[in-house]
Amino acid sequence: MRKSTVKRSTKETEITLELTVDGTGKSDINTGIGFLDHMLTLFTFWAKMDINLHCTGDLHIDMHHTVEDIGLCLGQALQESLGDRKGIVRIADARVPMDEALAEVIVDFSGRGFLVYREDSLPEIIAGDEKDIWREFFKSFAQKAGINLHIDMRYGTNGHHLLEACFKAAGLAIKKAVFVESDMVSSTKGTLDI
Repeated sequence: MRKSTVKRSTKETEITLELTVDGTGKSDINTGIGFLDHMLTLFTFWAKMDINLHCTGDLHIDMHHTVEDIGLCLGQALQESLGDRKGIVRIADARVPMDEALAEVIVDFSGRGFLVYREDSLPEIIAGDEKDIWREFFKSFAQKAGINLHIDMRYGTNGHHLLEACFKAAGLAIKKAVFVESDMVSSTKGTLDI
């Protein structure tokens, strides 16, 4: 079974995250940030993974450390649970509308962490904090997961709708990319190690 448990303990956050890749979309998520809980619940549902996540962070400062560190832990758990990535589809994409907003996410489980993040439509403040924390979440996630992650917020005006479309599309694309379709490594090099 493809699963992993990650624990992170720093002066800024205490995180325990359990991830089951081949799940049903169940989640038990408590980050201390209601909006982040909502986004991760959407991601979990559309990825059809199971996630148990509990975090205590320095929210008296702001949301930044909590959001970033959860991205690191989720990426690490995904990377660990996939092992050598043998047989996975590897590359996939998804586009998701949410009312007036449209987001597209493309992933490549190449072993190389890289983020392209187009956010021209995203308002400066979302859920009471700066929009940049969401770029930090996806950057941390992509680096630790070892994936190329391209996120394009094509258009929209409502920050909630734009991010909801991103998290749903990320879940859908990752679900397709981690599907095991053969017993071969999806690389002409014969490996998905860097």
